[in-house]
Amino acid sequence: MMNLIDYKNVNIYQDSQLVLQNVSMTIGEGEFVYLTGKVGTGKSSFLKTLYGEIPVKEGEAKVMDYNMTELKRRHLPELRKKLGVIFQDFQLLTDRTVDANLRFVLKATGWKNKTDINQRISEVLELVGMATKGYKMPSELSGGEQQRIVIARAILNRPKLILADEPTGNLDAETSAQIVELLQQISKAGSTVVMITHNLHLLEEFPGRQFLCKDHLITEVTHPQSAQETSTEEID
Repeated sequence: MMNLIDYKNVNIYQDSQLVLQNVSMTIGEGEFVYLTGKVGTGKSSFLKTLYGEIPVKEGEAKVMDYNMTELKRRHLPELRKKLGVIFQDFQLLTDRTVDANLRFVLKATGWKNKTDINQRISEVLELVGMATKGYKMPSELSGGEQQRIVIARAILNRPKLILADEPTGNLDAETSAQIVELLQQISKAGSTVVMITHNLHLLEEFPGRQFLCKDHLITEVTHPQSAQETSTEEID
C-alpha cells in the first residue's frame, strides 16, 4: 500500500505561532482517518498543510508525490487538482445551478470535451444520490443535499486524497451519518479520506483510524478504549 501522506517531525505554524509540533504520521491509500480534538488545537491547520494553504517549513512532509517543504506556489494548482476538499460551509457558487457549479470546476481543471463533462457530472451526481438535482440552485437544497453536492464536486477529478473539514458540522445526526457513510463508500472505492470531526458517535458507527490533536501534538488513538477516554475532551 502506497503512503499518500508521510510526515516526520513536522512543526506547523499559524501566523508565526507554533500550533503543532513533531507531527509524524503515515496514511496510506484507501484509508479512512478521523482527526479529533477541541477547537483551536490545530486540526484545520494540519489539514491546510496537506493542500498547501499553510506552508511546511520544518520537518519532512510528503503528500502524494509532492515534497511540501519545497513546493513552490506555482505548483499548488497542480497539487490541488489531485485533491478533493470538502468544507463545512459548502462554498458553492450561489448564482448558478448545481450542474453549472460542477461544470465550472471541470473546466477550471482542464476538461474541454462537452460530452465528457456531461458524463462526469452525471456520474458524480448519481454516486452521491443527487441524480435529479442538477437543475437546482444551491438555495433550493437542504444542508445535507448541499453537502452531497460538495462531495460530488470534490470527487470530480477522481482524487486519491479527500480532505473534509467538519463536513457534518452544520447537519443533524441522521444526515451526518448519511454523509459519513457516503464518504466511507468513496474510501472503500480507493480514495483516502481525512476528516475532521467533533462527533465521536460517528466513529462508533463508522470506524476508522483516529488521531487526537491535544497540547500541540497529534497522537493516534485508534483503538476503541482510547476513543472512549478522549470523549470528554471533545466537548467545546
